[in-house]
Amino acid sequence: MTTATTRALRTPSARTGAATVGPSPSGALPSLPSLTGLRWMAALLVFGLHVTNFGYFGGRSGRLVSWAFSPGATGVSFFFVLSGFVLTWSARPRDRALAFWWRRVARIYPVHLVTVVIASVMAYTLAHQPRPTPGQALANALLLHSWWHPWWQTLNPVSWSLACEAFFYACFPLLILLLRRLGARGSTALGALAVVALLVLAHADLHHWWSQSIYSFPAARLPEFVLGAVAARLVLLGRWRGPGLEASLALAVIGYFLVPQATHGGYPGTVCTIAGFALLIPAAAVADLHGLPSLWRRRRLVRLGELSFAFYMIHLLVLRTATSLLGTKPHYGLLTGAAVTTALFAVSLALAWVLYEAVERPARRLLLRRRRPAVSPEPVPGSREAPAPGRD
Repeated sequence: MTTATTRALRTPSARTGAATVGPSPSGALPSLPSLTGLRWMAALLVFGLHVTNFGYFGGRSGRLVSWAFSPGATGVSFFFVLSGFVLTWSARPRDRALAFWWRRVARIYPVHLVTVVIASVMAYTLAHQPRPTPGQALANALLLHSWWHPWWQTLNPVSWSLACEAFFYACFPLLILLLRRLGARGSTALGALAVVALLVLAHADLHHWWSQSIYSFPAARLPEFVLGAVAARLVLLGRWRGPGLEASLALAVIGYFLVPQATHGGYPGTVCTIAGFALLIPAAAVADLHGLPSLWRRRRLVRLGELSFAFYMIHLLVLRTATSLLGTKPHYGLLTGAAVTTALFAVSLALAWVLYEAVERPARRLLLRRRRPAVSPEPVPGSREAPAPGRD
């Protein structure tokens, strides 16, 4: 961050972000690398959850791994809150909806389509892999499959969250217009309404008021996205009042480990972590804005955060492929389970790097190269560019 930018942002109450955030002399808002580092940790939680589900550890080590990662599905909730924050932070003042949607397509679709192809090949070449119907495959490719619960896990199962993100993107032009008209108090009221909606939906799901789980239903996940957008708007207006990074992280960790105590996971588990996540993300942003200490903007964590979307999209396909060699739920001891998990993690990370360097970045450049922005360049919430549920 340049000296001029730092002066423009620093205020009498830097720790709470008490002044309006203004652009740097170049016209762009400053980057928020801590959010990229945090994104990697959320992706790692999802990986740990899937390791638990695949049963690589047995006995006492299995119980320990389950304790650490069984609430890992809440990492997806973190992505949804983060997505709302980042898109609001990087929203262009006079952007058109079509231009915004095209940038989102360029951001997530190339990796999604490549993993759809990989998952399709796996379905017809590996044993014991579910084969989708043409309708299921088309719905997955178009990111519509999460609207119909029996289809939400087809092909690459983690892509259900992309279907939710696609719905958020569709709503965002109206949401940002609303936030810009509401001001700080109105935005706060909207955030409170989002929390109430989440609580009502969680209660309804917990008591089976619906014929099927709403965990993957895009409209049910919208309150998390809205809460992230509200937090970003308050930081931009200098009206954010929240605890610092350390206290927010502590609340997020406490909420994470409350999930198995309070619920059996699923949508109601979101209630345990939503407060911590909704405080942690703006706290990390404020720390970056004012140069406060932050573990999450270390160079290696930021680099891993850049790979997190590709890692999120490929890791479950790696774990599924491994079942052909390792069998279903082998329940290894601690050392063998750790060795297998480390090997699968390394393969997933290596393939994520390939996807990022060979697909994600070049495809985005190709799709956007002829589109010249009519306003200043889109701010960079991470070290390079705005993220998608593993990234977004």
